[in-house]
Amino acid sequence: MTQPASVRREPLIPFYRKLTGNERGRDELLQILRDAEGILSFTGNVKSSHGVISAVVLTGISLAQTPAPLPSRLVGTIASIKPDLSDADVKPDTAPAVTVHFVESTIAQRVAPGEKDLKNAEPIQLSDVAAGDRVLVVLAEGSSDVRRIVIMSAKDIAKQHELDRLDWSRRGVSGVVTAKIANEVTLRMRGLSGDAQTIVTVTPQTRFRRYAPDSVKFADARPSSLSEVKLGDQVRARGEKSADALRINADDFVFGTFLTKAGTIMSIDPAAKEIIIASLPGKTPLAIKITPDSQLKLMPDLPMGPPGNLPNGPPPGGGPRPMMDLSQMLEHMPSATLDDLKTGQTIVVSSTKGNRGDEVTAIMLLANAGMLIQMASAHSNQVTNSPVMGAGMSGTSSGLGGFELPGMTP
Repeated sequence: MTQPASVRREPLIPFYRKLTGNERGRDELLQILRDAEGILSFTGNVKSSHGVISAVVLTGISLAQTPAPLPSRLVGTIASIKPDLSDADVKPDTAPAVTVHFVESTIAQRVAPGEKDLKNAEPIQLSDVAAGDRVLVVLAEGSSDVRRIVIMSAKDIAKQHELDRLDWSRRGVSGVVTAKIANEVTLRMRGLSGDAQTIVTVTPQTRFRRYAPDSVKFADARPSSLSEVKLGDQVRARGEKSADALRINADDFVFGTFLTKAGTIMSIDPAAKEIIIASLPGKTPLAIKITPDSQLKLMPDLPMGPPGNLPNGPPPGGGPRPMMDLSQMLEHMPSATLDDLKTGQTIVVSSTKGNRGDEVTAIMLLANAGMLIQMASAHSNQVTNSPVMGAGMSGTSSGLGGFELPGMTP
């Protein structure tokens, strides 16, 4: 009895894949087989299995060798550009690099970072385009020729980032959520010299963003809302502060669930960009992955007296003791690399709460942090039952007496 066509085709799929390297889906491969049988039907050779296979192989090779058509638009980064400005390699955000060709009619324009309307693009020369620039490339139909290229200069982006960072430092606050009532969020700000709290007021105009698990980039935080903010979340808010800096009306509110881990380095794998530490308090092995977006800082050697000598209470003359802003302190610390880390060294690392308990991706890593751990632990013994902290509150840290290393660094 003659088998149905669908049954005859099924055994050919693995053979086809192996011979051509084509990993298309089952339904798509079956369609290719049907097309091949159609060719054979036209030639009168439909009953020959060898003929079917030959046609399938020829069809598959043809498809494999046919390049995928270029999209009409590319959004990404200039990976390289030829000195003669004849072409450039553009790396789209979610695809391999593509070579595009500049022609005499190519229109080149530039927009400022943050600009949302291309009507405000200004004309430039192709010689102004440089590697690292963000680009929108419009291609001629069915071609790699560039009709229009709009750039956002890498230098302009760097300048804007620095201005934005300074604005966050000047108009921002950071802390851990201890209360959320209506449109007010209370933050605990804990530094080396004491605790304080600030109240963040949000409005319908406040822009909310939230870190996703295993995310390390401040700029990649996704849109969110006040309803997603939880007790224990770490927050950076930016807006207009009151004169005493104890209240702020937030324009921007960025938050996430972060972990602060501390321990001594057991091993360093520069090739894999991974550190293994004996994490506190139980010396459990913990893998710390370093990415290009992770920030590494080196804490300078500073003299320290006995833990009992830490300042406590108001300073002479009364009034509140000035807070040491740890986020600002970290910004001014020297940057470090994996080469600066040594086995046996004490580190503190902040990360988002990922999917694995034995591995984290570093957002901020502070090396040579032994003194920080001593000071935080000693200070915790003084303030654990204070009105600001509340009895037994320890946040999301481990082995640091409730001390949180900032996880958000714009």
